[in-house]
Amino acid sequence: MSEVLMSRLSWVDYRDRVQKLGAPVFLPVGATEQHGPHLPLGTDALLASAVAAGAAAQVGGIVAPAFSYGFKSQPKCGGGQHFCGTTSLDAATLAAQMRDAVREFARHGVTRLVIVNGHYENQWFLIEGIDLAMRELGPKPPLTVMRLEYWDFFTPETLAKAFPEGFPGYALEHAAVLETSMMLHYHPDLVRLDLIPNDPPADFPPYDIYPTRTEWVPPSGVLSSAKNASKDKGEAMARELASLIAAAVRKEFSLGTDKRPLQAAAH
Repeated sequence: MSEVLMSRLSWVDYRDRVQKLGAPVFLPVGATEQHGPHLPLGTDALLASAVAAGAAAQVGGIVAPAFSYGFKSQPKCGGGQHFCGTTSLDAATLAAQMRDAVREFARHGVTRLVIVNGHYENQWFLIEGIDLAMRELGPKPPLTVMRLEYWDFFTPETLAKAFPEGFPGYALEHAAVLETSMMLHYHPDLVRLDLIPNDPPADFPPYDIYPTRTEWVPPSGVLSSAKNASKDKGEAMARELASLIAAAVRKEFSLGTDKRPLQAAAH
């Protein structure tokens, strides 16, 4: 059972793994959003998918195709909607997509579903979609859903090594050290180190203005420097995320430790 990508499995293989073996299904969720001149527009979905694959490989899981569009980019954590290429969804659209996906996985016979979010702005609308789906599925739903933001699994020790001068916070880390390092590990061919900008970090006030004050955002779209990113940091991050997320999935879904899911528990 080395294949983890749902898109590469036949429907028969997929059915047997989720219905007979109770394999957990991981659904990555990202966005199509600017990530500076040095990273691709698909960074959020690419990273969520890679993190999900790393954890799935340790628990006999399956990774579904990613949601590649997310909620509207916000200036203080994604640069904002004014960048060319950023292609976003309304909140209700994203919530409805998540509701439909959860309902479909339940129809397949999936009993363990893990939502891996890779776009900061998505969180509450994924929660809404999950809630709507669970309400439709009734008081005894046939599946359990775990939702997580992968960055919450970084340990203080890892952040201290990555940011010896101090961690600026996840919101300002857009297209900066964490994402650039992880992309250097997972997709080095898509990273242009020579194009990392020299913009100073964004300095946002403690309020928002509408219409958006685009001049608050560095012109590159990078909210803090990516100069200290490295492939070695990305490798360490990837290893930590896969291990800790896999451990959480094993704990919550009562899985064994030999990469083979136990038979699906009764609900």
